[in-house]
Amino acid sequence: MAGSRRRRRRRRARPQQADEPSPPPAPASLSSREVAVAARPSKKICDASGSVSSPSSGSHAWENLLDSLLHQIISLISSFHDLLAFRGTCHSWHHAAASSFPSVYTFSFPPLHLKPDVSQESYNSDRKSQLVDPAKKSLSHRCSAPGITPHPMRYLGCSYGYLIFSDRRHCHLVDVYTGTKVKPPKFQSECNTLIYLGILTAPLNSTNSRLILFSRISMLQWQVGTNSWTEHPHVGELIHQIVLFKGQMFAMDFVQRLHTIHIAPELSMQEVAVMWEQSMLVGLHSKPWLVVCGDMLLLVDLSVSMDQLFGFPGTFQVFRLDFSVEPAKWVKMDKLDNWALFLTNDRRNPTFSCMNPERWGGKSNYIYVPTKSEDFDEPWTAIEVGQPVPSSTHRMSFSSAATAHCSPLNSLWVLPSLVYGVDQ
Repeated sequence: MAGSRRRRRRRRARPQQADEPSPPPAPASLSSREVAVAARPSKKICDASGSVSSPSSGSHAWENLLDSLLHQIISLISSFHDLLAFRGTCHSWHHAAASSFPSVYTFSFPPLHLKPDVSQESYNSDRKSQLVDPAKKSLSHRCSAPGITPHPMRYLGCSYGYLIFSDRRHCHLVDVYTGTKVKPPKFQSECNTLIYLGILTAPLNSTNSRLILFSRISMLQWQVGTNSWTEHPHVGELIHQIVLFKGQMFAMDFVQRLHTIHIAPELSMQEVAVMWEQSMLVGLHSKPWLVVCGDMLLLVDLSVSMDQLFGFPGTFQVFRLDFSVEPAKWVKMDKLDNWALFLTNDRRNPTFSCMNPERWGGKSNYIYVPTKSEDFDEPWTAIEVGQPVPSSTHRMSFSSAATAHCSPLNSLWVLPSLVYGVDQ
């Protein structure tokens, strides 16, 4: 006991340690923003797995960063895989990424290339498709979409990261990244046998999301979460392609007339008066593509002049719809400046644009299209606007078969649903 008391007295008599040295000043190379973040007091920090740990000397309060600063970081992301890494840092970063699309990082990284497995052996089981990131081609993702049974299924399109299919009684939605399947209610009439096109009006988890299907005689509408479809008559040409631009749906029909689709007070379609530039009426043309590019609605045309029929197949030309005049007018653009476009021959598939593609290894003023041949080194090719399209590219990427609305699912560009703010 006496020995214990002596040890306690020695510990009490031990002098206190000197104060911890203050952290060194920030290097002169740091910006004022970096200094402000480093000097910010913290209560807890997040690691890459999302867990919370106690603060330590010199730690950064990553989870407490202001949303404005997180949005600036998001705007610098140059690949889908970088977005996944950002989302996985901690919960607040995950929330910032989910709530930022599309205002912050629209077009800051390229879409993924989806190559479905369409082998005959895969029809009786879940098919394994491949997603490849053009910015990180060595990192591919194997997914089980579109493994839906029973087969056959009719492919109708792709919206907000979901492939859309139909059979005789149902419509099916399949997440291209996770393979998650959603089955809306049964069709209420036999017009489903004539359905050829489908589109979501908003992300699937949005309160105002609707699925719209087009048949030869009507338009079908399902408000996500309800248990029934509404049907509206549709008389006119088949719809060729649909895009969403500044809160409106624009549709191009098979004779290149432009329409707007309205949800309220009921589902309807109205033609838009548009003036075509003279050069768009000369020569031979394929069916054009509509592409949303920043604050512009573009029309991409693959045209062949009459004196070029025995040379190269043609060139891509790009036109911008000028809404400032009445009627609106397609105006030719000589270059895309610092934009790149992504499209496929099947107009049911979504089209994309990406600003400053050099950030991830791409090229401005180029159009990226998937190739169909296994002989190509890459699953896609890039074609400069205004330059001749190589004959081999034309044969492999722009054969007429895929333009029909009854063709099966083939390679396409896609952004997974989580990019659009889906928290899973």
